[in-house]
Amino acid sequence: MLLRFTKMHGLGNDFMIVDLISQRAHLNQSTIRDLSDRRTGIGFDQLLTVTPPDNPDADFRYSIYNADGSEAEQCGNGARCFLRFVRDQGLTTKSTIKLQTSSGEITCTLQKDGNITVEMGHPVLQPAKVPFIADSPQILYDLCLAPGLDETVQAAVVNVGNPHAVLKVEDIDTARVAELGQLIESHPRFPERVNVGFMQIVSRNSIRLRVFERGVGETKACGTGACAAVVAGRLQGLLDEDVEVELTGGKLCISWAGDDSSIKMTGPACRVYEGRLQI
Repeated sequence: MLLRFTKMHGLGNDFMIVDLISQRAHLNQSTIRDLSDRRTGIGFDQLLTVTPPDNPDADFRYSIYNADGSEAEQCGNGARCFLRFVRDQGLTTKSTIKLQTSSGEITCTLQKDGNITVEMGHPVLQPAKVPFIADSPQILYDLCLAPGLDETVQAAVVNVGNPHAVLKVEDIDTARVAELGQLIESHPRFPERVNVGFMQIVSRNSIRLRVFERGVGETKACGTGACAAVVAGRLQGLLDEDVEVELTGGKLCISWAGDDSSIKMTGPACRVYEGRLQI
């Protein structure tokens, strides 16, 4: 069968998006891995699917699959692309939509300047709910990197729809992103693996960030990673409420008032091309 799809990106974090409302297809882990290959497939960081919601209060169900075929709970850059996609495809005319995800509901709003704001919900800090193995909640945790390696790093641990570990570094250009990202992603204290952020504080309203995503590797941008980094910086008293986050692919604006407030993320969503694929 021919499968219609759209290639999109949010600051270089790229996606293949498939409408499974007007067409039917079964995309298993093996198929997703094949499609994610940048030489022999479409190539993407995540595959996003659009399906009807189970909850009548939501407009759509939003599912996210990593390049290795595993399912992710949340993706902020993908959520912005999702809103633009369903509007472009005529699946909705709304400027604000509510999405049902495996980790809860989020709201996306198209702004007058074309940027999209996503209300990501409030951060989860209790270790068991991240999930993260710890005796008690702390702002920073010591992580022994691996047996035989006499090295420990400090990380803030937060769930913003998916789990993140955030390390503060002096300079993201020289940070050991690939090496440490791989070690921490599969650290035994994270039962469901973890996304790893490397945060450089520029000022109280500005940070630079690189993110090693579980099941993907380093990406040009990560919306949930930007949210997690701002939460981590706020909890350490390093950042103010509104922060510009500079990622490899561009900039996001993140706002978090603290406590149980919802995190708001604003940024662009770009369509690259549409295609059809024989599967």
